[in-house]
Formats: sequence, C-alpha cells, structure tokens
Amino acid sequence: MSNRVVCREASHAGSWYTATGSQLNAQLEGWLSQVQTTKRPARAIIAPHAGYTYCGACAAFAYKQIDPSITRRVFILGPSHHVPLSRCALSPAEVYRTPLYDLRIDQKVYADLWKTGMFERMTLQTDEEEHSIEMQLPYTAKAMESHKDDFAIVPILVGALNESKEQDYGKLLSKYLADPSNLFVISSDFCHWGQRFRYTYYDETQGEIYRSIEHLDKMGMSIIEQLEPISFSNYLKKYRNTICGRHPIGVLLNAVEELKKNGIDMNCSFLNYAQSSQCRNWQDSSVSYAAGALIVH
Repeated sequence: MSNRVVCREASHAGSWYTATGSQLNAQLEGWLSQVQTTKRPARAIIAPHAGYTYCGACAAFAYKQIDPSITRRVFILGPSHHVPLSRCALSPAEVYRTPLYDLRIDQKVYADLWKTGMFERMTLQTDEEEHSIEMQLPYTAKAMESHKDDFAIVPILVGALNESKEQDYGKLLSKYLADPSNLFVISSDFCHWGQRFRYTYYDETQGEIYRSIEHLDKMGMSIIEQLEPISFSNYLKKYRNTICGRHPIGVLLNAVEELKKNGIDMNCSFLNYAQSSQCRNWQDSSVSYAAGALIVH
C-alpha cells in the first residue's frame, strides 16, 4: 500500500483567481494594504467566495482582522453548491494546495469530528468541484504566512441543514470556537438577485433595485450582528434572501449561542459590503458580498 499523501488540487486557480503564486500574492497584498485592522483578533470571520476580481477587495476587510501569532487552527465552513447534502462532510484529503503554499488538514481534529458520527466523507471529486472552501484558502494562506508552519486547517462542507441540525453542529463546534487558538472562517456570499437566480424581491420604497437589495442584505447583516440564530432563521423565512452560506452562518450563530450560555461575551460586526454590479432593471443580476468579524471579549 502506498503512503502517498492525498492532496486536493487548487482546481479553481487559473479561472476564479490567478494560478501564479507571485501574482496572487501581490493581488492579496494590494487588497489587504487598503484595509485597517479594527476588529482584531477575530475569532470568526464571514467572507465571500466569488472570483477574486469580484470580491477580493471585500474579503480583505475580514482577513485583515486575523492574528496569525495566536492562530493554530483555521476551521473553514463552506456551503455545498453541487451535491445534495443533509449533514456536514469532511474531506478525504490531507493537504489542500494553493498557489502560495500547501495547507495541511488537522488530522487529530478530523478524527475527533469523525468519531461523533455526525459527518459524512465527501469524495475528492466533490471537494475539488466545490469552490466555497477553496476560495478562502489563498486568503487564509496569505493572512497566516508569517506562521505558515504553525497552523493547520479544518475544512467542513456544510449541507442544507434544518434548524435543529444547525443547533447540533453549533453545539459540537462551540468548544473549538471557545479556544483562542482557533479561527472560524464562514464562507458566504449574500443576495443572488435576478431571474437567473430565480430571486427578484424588490421593495420599491428603497428606490433603484440595487438599493432594495442593499437594504435587504443590510437588514440580514444587522440580524447576524445580534448573534441570535432564531432571528436569522425568521429573517430567511420571511424574505427568502438567497444567502448561499446561510447554513454555515446558522452553525456559527448556534455555536455562539452555546458560548453565551456560559457567560462568554462576544460581538459581531460587518466591515464591508459590495455588489458585483448595480441592478436597475429586471434583466440585470448581481451577487452581494459582505465581510464580518466576531470578537470574543
């Protein structure tokens, strides 16, 4: 039997972001240099997962809040876009490749999660086809580069969980969120608006369509900032906003809820909001992006 290390290739490099390490490094550096450190050290961040030309500048606001000197583990929770999944799944890989440097998976934490019986194992193909985790990897590598040999990642693909499952996974992961040496990266875009997304909610009182989208997103963002999972669920039921990472966000909010019971004080704030384009008529479409950070006091 071979001892070959199972690697997940950077399958979206060359299309969703540049495959050239030096070029990618310069781009990420450029975006990060434009941003202030205001919410450091973040225990969790919410960051978009579109192509970097669309959301790279926005994501920098979240990644700038990471403190690499204390971070030893980066949990990355991304939604499943391509395979139906009713639970959460772990990767079969041991190493995730990026054009900057390779990231290794924390096999001890993976073994502990696997033992709970709550996780499925995704195939390498599913892992490589999915972009929601991969789009966080170059930014994670960049933010952590000063301590690149001192940390590992814990990628978790999050399925279409019902509220009680979001609660279960939140409880399970809360002990990891309580540890200052862990960072949680929650991968999510915000509103996907337009006929191609089958979502065309429009509140005319807000003016142009893109203003209505912004108002809807910012309502959701301020509800996330309240750190109450039930309020976020009610918002999603009421407006059906197409926030693709709603389940990873739901898991985070439930983990926070669990820690609040133990008297741990936290606050969450969004630092940037952007749209891929400004929708003005029914033929248009856009995706929204937001960057947020959770601080534990």
